[in-house]
Amino acid sequence: MGEDNGVNVLIVDDHHVVRRGLVFFLNTQKEINVVGEASNGKEAVERVKELQPDVVLMDLVMPVMDGVEATKKIKELSPHTKILILTSFSDVDHVIPAIRAGASGYQLKDVEPDQLVQVIISVYRGENQLHPKVTTHLMTHVSKGGDRKEQLIEVLTKREKEVLAEIAKGKSNKEIAAALMITEKTVKTHVSNILAKLNLADRTQAALYAVKHLRL
Repeated sequence: MGEDNGVNVLIVDDHHVVRRGLVFFLNTQKEINVVGEASNGKEAVERVKELQPDVVLMDLVMPVMDGVEATKKIKELSPHTKILILTSFSDVDHVIPAIRAGASGYQLKDVEPDQLVQVIISVYRGENQLHPKVTTHLMTHVSKGGDRKEQLIEVLTKREKEVLAEIAKGKSNKEIAAALMITEKTVKTHVSNILAKLNLADRTQAALYAVKHLRL
C-alpha cells in the first residue's frame, strides 16, 4: 500500500461537516492515511498534483468544478490514482458520466462506515466497487444501448485515446512512451485501462478496435 502501510486517501466534498466527519472517521482506521482534503473539483486536481494519493474519495455535485470533470482531469493527470465516487445521487444522469469519466467505484453516502473502508481498500487494489442501485442503472443503460462497441470509445480519456491510436500503429510501450513523452509505466497503466474499459483481450484486439472506431 502507500506510505506507512496504508492507503493514502484524498477527501473531496464541498460540505465542511461531511468532509470533516469522513476525515475524523477514516483517521481512526489503521489501513487508511488521510493525506488531504478539497472542497471542490478544482482544488481536488491541484491536491492530486501535490499529494499523489492512492485513492480520491470524490463528491459529485460541487461548486467551481463538479466531481465528473475533476475525475476526468485527475485520470489524465495521474492514471494510477483511483477515484471512488461518494454521493447522494444514484440516478443514471449522475452514474453514467462518472463511470465514463474513469471512476473505479460509486457508493452512496448511506454506506456503512466499515463497509466504506473495505470499498476504499478494494478500489485501491484495482477492483471496481459499485453500489447495487448503480449496477442496476448501468445494466439498464447497456441493454438500451445501440452499438455498444461504438459507445464504449466515449469512456476513454483523451490520453487513453492517444495511446490507443499508437497501439494501432503497432508501437511497443517503450515507443508509445517516447512518442507521448510519458513514462513506460504510465503507458502500461493506460493500456490496462483501455483493455478493461473496452472489454478487449489483448493489444491486437485493441488495434483492430482503434482502426474501426478511431477512424484512423
